[in-house]
Amino acid sequence: MRKICHITSVHRYDDTRIFIKECQSLTSEYETHLISPGAPNEVINNIHVHGIEKPKNRIKRMTDTVMAVYKEALKINAEIYHFHDPELIFVGLLLMKKGKKVIYDIHEDVPRQILSKAWIAKPIRYSISKTFETIENYAAKRFSAIIVATPHIKKRFSGLRSDVLDVNNYPLLKELRLSDVNDIEKKNSICYVGVINKIRGIFEMVQAMEYTDAELLLGGKFVSETDRNSVKNKEGWKKVDELGQVNREEMAKILAKSSAGLVLFHPLPNHIDAQPNKMFEYMSSSVPVIASNFPLWKEIIEGNKCGICVDPLNPKAIGEAINHLLSNPDEVAIMGENGRKAVEQKYNWETESKKLLDLYANLLV
Repeated sequence: MRKICHITSVHRYDDTRIFIKECQSLTSEYETHLISPGAPNEVINNIHVHGIEKPKNRIKRMTDTVMAVYKEALKINAEIYHFHDPELIFVGLLLMKKGKKVIYDIHEDVPRQILSKAWIAKPIRYSISKTFETIENYAAKRFSAIIVATPHIKKRFSGLRSDVLDVNNYPLLKELRLSDVNDIEKKNSICYVGVINKIRGIFEMVQAMEYTDAELLLGGKFVSETDRNSVKNKEGWKKVDELGQVNREEMAKILAKSSAGLVLFHPLPNHIDAQPNKMFEYMSSSVPVIASNFPLWKEIIEGNKCGICVDPLNPKAIGEAINHLLSNPDEVAIMGENGRKAVEQKYNWETESKKLLDLYANLLV
């Protein structure tokens, strides 16, 4: 079997896109390796996982961890290296100089993402964004292939090269479907599962609970302990069931209990044209979506009649959408069926994985 290697300095080894979708899809054809900080050194689901030391802070990650990833990558001596983090661009270029095929997998529109990074001082965000965009554009022209996670990101890079491939982060058809789902009773609950921070709407979600008798099942980890302490003082927190970090099986059970799933990202440049994985996971699980009213999201959610789009900065409007769905269980069932149908027909990983396998086959001709 020909050897390939995925590398990340940021993500957990069991990341949904990297490990569960891409690497597991590739094991059918290739000896698949994965380098990730803090990972166990063992073979998991036919993937050879290589752990490097987990960094203590962001600076260590961008320096020591990046160098450790490069050294480990050289040891593996794969034919294709597939990296997932912008800070690994120079590692990718070095591997190209070694005669390796290198794929850059772009999950986010990073220059736009930088503009809303809280840890970067506002006066210098724009200049950092432009500098990074220049570096990324230079490197993107030179890699063996560019994969992007959304059509919006594809538009940007298609101006640099004609062979940009969008491999959308859609859900696996069977992953979040419980065999005993009919035995789980829908509660007077709505849910949010994912990264928890201000720009993903945690304060508005909790404030919306003041306008409803529903319960918010909250799965995931707070990025900031300060935010967590602050939001816990809100009146709506009394109706929040904080579940902490949950695995995929636990997430499936949360979704089975929920009458709606929330995706209420703030209207920031990197959000408006994004395609959040959780939106499609809710749809895959037959759960109606209450989402931000961005044009693309309205096209997906309202176009497929599988949810309601609202102003993500208006807690009262969010609460009204929650109340509407909880008061109309028949509509919830229809929206859930519509969402699942849309995933089965077009928004699924099974279709996307074929693009990935074709790309690898072409690179190794």
